[in-house]
Amino acid sequence: WLNSAEDQLKEAATLVKGNRDNLLDKLTAVIERNRLLEKQLEQLQAKAASAAGDDLSSAALDVKGVKVLATRLDGQDGKALLALVDQLKNKLGRAVILLGSVHEDKVVLVAGVTKDLTGQLKAGDLMKQAAAAVGGKGGGRPDMAQGGGVDAGALDSALALAVPFVEQGI
Repeated sequence: WLNSAEDQLKEAATLVKGNRDNLLDKLTAVIERNRLLEKQLEQLQAKAASAAGDDLSSAALDVKGVKVLATRLDGQDGKALLALVDQLKNKLGRAVILLGSVHEDKVVLVAGVTKDLTGQLKAGDLMKQAAAAVGGKGGGRPDMAQGGGVDAGALDSALALAVPFVEQGI
C-alpha cells in the first residue's frame, strides 16, 4: 500500500512538473491558475453575450405593439442570459424576452418582461410554461424569471411559446 501511495505521489509531482517536496505548492498554483482562467472565461462569455444582444434586438417581432424576442443561445449559462435579458429590456423598450440555452447538458431559460407590461404579462408565468415544455421548473418575479429542464430537444418548442403568451395576455 505504501509503495502504491509513493508511486501516486511521484506521478502527481510529474504531472505538475515538480517533485515530492514542492508538490503542494505546484498544486496550489495550478488551482489558482484554474480559478483565474474560469473568471476570465466568464468575463469573455459576458462580453460575447453583450455583443450578441446588439444583434438580437433586430430579430424581435412586433406582437400587438409589444416587441417579442425568443431565441436560443447555446453554451451560455444562466448568469450570462440574465445579463443579456436586462440589456435587451433596456434596448427594446416595451418587450417580452425569452432566452434559452443548452449548457452542460441542461436547458437554461431566462424570461424578462418590461415593467410597463407586468400588469398584464408576468415573466414567472411565461417561465412556468417554457420550463414545463423542457421537463423542468421555473419561476420568478413579474419582470424576471429563471428556469431550466432536462429535455434539450424541446428547447425550440419552449421558446415558441413566447408569441402566443403575449397574444393571449394583451
